[in-house]
Amino acid sequence: MTARIQHLCVYCGSATGHDAVYADSARALGQEIARRGMSLVYGGGHVGLMGVVADAVLAAGAEVTGVIPRALMDSEVGHTRLTKLHVVKDMHERKALMAELADGFLALPGGIGTLEELFEVMTWLQLGYHSKPVGLLNTQGFYDDLLRFMDKQREAGFLKPAHHALLITDSNIATLLDRMMAFNMPEGVSVFSRRAASTLGP
Repeated sequence: MTARIQHLCVYCGSATGHDAVYADSARALGQEIARRGMSLVYGGGHVGLMGVVADAVLAAGAEVTGVIPRALMDSEVGHTRLTKLHVVKDMHERKALMAELADGFLALPGGIGTLEELFEVMTWLQLGYHSKPVGLLNTQGFYDDLLRFMDKQREAGFLKPAHHALLITDSNIATLLDRMMAFNMPEGVSVFSRRAASTLGP
């Protein structure tokens, strides 16, 4: 069964980076999300690429749901013009709720937090705790070194080829979303895949 993505969770930086191409790409993603009739789920901030993609979705008339820890909301990082904003206790609740609300996950350029979020949902997918597509937008080769390292993990025997293939990567937004929509969870990827109890849904 192919993926049906209505609510797309986007992980990205709380900075915009030094090159305007990153913000341009985030803005284009937000516009494409709205064009496809999807909604955005994200970390609830108004700063960095987070704010850029959220504002682009809102400007195009689509819905945006943010999830932000109370400490960050209190420090005035929270976006106040979203369709819906969930203020939660901590980062653990934030990530769990974002994952529950989303039908798929996509990472833009970002820092350590973006990588942590990406690899957490990749780990859950590898273990079969969910079967939602996970994508990586490789804007201007930003993730080339990371992808080469994952190739090294596979070649060294620490990452199974079937698990390596679960991450959908592309530098083109429309192509990446099309590939995510066409995602099918391979049978037998994990011994836990049909036994894992989770709140993340299918």
